[in-house]
Order: sequence, then C-alpha cells, then structure tokens
Amino acid sequence: MGVTDPRERLRAAGLRVTRPRLAVLDLLAAHPHADTDALATQAREVLGAVSTQAVYDVLRALTDAGLVRRFEPAGSPARYELRVGDNHHHVVCRSCGAIADVDCAVGQQPCLDASQAHGFAIEEAEVTYWGLCPTCSASTGNTL
Repeated sequence: MGVTDPRERLRAAGLRVTRPRLAVLDLLAAHPHADTDALATQAREVLGAVSTQAVYDVLRALTDAGLVRRFEPAGSPARYELRVGDNHHHVVCRSCGAIADVDCAVGQQPCLDASQAHGFAIEEAEVTYWGLCPTCSASTGNTL
C-alpha cells in the first residue's frame, strides 16, 4: 500500500479528506471483507448520523481511486477491502460466510492462464474458493 496514514492516502489519491472517508478506511482496516450495510452501521456508531447512500458514495470514490477493492462472491452482497493491486483471491465458507484472503494461485498476474482468451488481453483473474471454515468443519465433523 505504500502510505499507511489514511489522510495521506486520500490526498495522494487526489481525494478530499472527510470524516466519512476516514471512518470507512478505518473500519475496513479493522473489518476487511465488510459489506456496505455493515460498514454503514459501524460508520453510524463512529460518526453519528450518516446515510447508507453516503457510505455507498464513499466506497465508490475509494474504489475508483484504487484505495479499496470491491469483490462480490456469488450469492453475497459486494464486499470491500483495503488490500488492492496484488490480484489475490478469496476463500468463502459455505456455512457461515467467513471470508479469508488467498494469495495469487501461481506465478505472476493474472495468476492463471485461460484455456481460451477469445482475443482478450487478460490482465487479472478473480478466483473464489468455496468450502467450510475450520469452525464449521469441526462442528459438522468434516475435517481434512
């Protein structure tokens, strides 16, 4: 990420420093993979009154500026995280919905070679692994 101070990260991205933007960056640092509703609820606890639309607007600005990554596991609302620019992937628990980062599968971006590119210049691969987290595996007796 380079610069770690949220104020400096916003300025470096050409964005104004605002309380909602700082709050969302802080919340994502503490709660990676959060969805908009969770972030809006937590932002209200920090800021007082803030609309869900304002949080959507902040997330869009941060994503467009490359400070936040948006990803959307199948059947789940969009999730957001601060880990950007490294083409990492995710593993999602089918039972409880827990999400964890998985480093790039093999080699350099895009990590995987497509069997057919259909003329596309492929720049990135987005992979979601699905299974049961350790807690859910233990509770169902499914251990590897």
